[in-house]
Amino acid sequence: MKITNKYNLPDTILNVLDRPTYSKGKAHISATELLNSPRIVQLKRKYWEFIETDASEMVWALFGSAVHNILEHGKGENHIVEQRLGTDIDGWRLSGAIDLQEEDEDGIGIKDYKVTGAWSVMNEKQDWHNQLNVYAYLVEKEAKKKVKSLQIVAIVRDWTARDTVKDGYPQSPIATIDIPLWPMEEREQYIRERVHLHSAAYFEMETNSELPQCSEEDMWEKPTSYAVIKVGGVRAKSVHKTLEEAQHALNQLKGYNLEVRQGDRTRCAKYCQVSEFCTQYKEYLSTKEQA
Repeated sequence: MKITNKYNLPDTILNVLDRPTYSKGKAHISATELLNSPRIVQLKRKYWEFIETDASEMVWALFGSAVHNILEHGKGENHIVEQRLGTDIDGWRLSGAIDLQEEDEDGIGIKDYKVTGAWSVMNEKQDWHNQLNVYAYLVEKEAKKKVKSLQIVAIVRDWTARDTVKDGYPQSPIATIDIPLWPMEEREQYIRERVHLHSAAYFEMETNSELPQCSEEDMWEKPTSYAVIKVGGVRAKSVHKTLEEAQHALNQLKGYNLEVRQGDRTRCAKYCQVSEFCTQYKEYLSTKEQA
């Protein structure tokens, strides 16, 4: 991957970004890759040397790594920090590095640190549930230790005291979130299903066939919606999934207009490193241009 420096960040930051310390070892796939779209994982593998990312876009990831390093200094006697575990499942080697395991007599408490925004804390991510349950699977299967609890420790980078009055807003810059622990069978089923998806995508890439499509969830897709808004107003009186529903609501009112809010694939447009190499996204853009 090529790292650009549009905003002239200091050389020390560029050097750190250019010297990554992360490694998934000899595993075929890491726990975080397992959660990711198989299409994205394979496109990254194919086009890695051509991907360009500006250093400014990597600052929060760098900050997250720094936080992990700092927190290692807070290690207690019953703590296992940054342990990487691996297991074989259906011909693939899966590995995961677990931020913190608190080892007590009644089992292991797994904690994962996230440097994230307040919105993510208020709208808990399914990926957090998936990732921590994959870690729980690795601990029980490979370390042979009972897992008793899962938690996300969120360090909220955009936290402000004035917003604590909002419903669900984190009350401090660090929020601890309990994650449900799935039964062992459910964890294994989830992992097998994801391995099979990634295995199929790997085969398609190796045989120059068409990769599986990203799902709406993978692309963070926001569908087009239709808002009924008072003339001269800003906030919508109602928002509808279909034009027919919106038109029906509009017909019951006077002094209101219909506003079309175009949908988008947010991840593809702003956060996907391989969107420029993705035929699925190019076809989507072409369709939008023709509309």
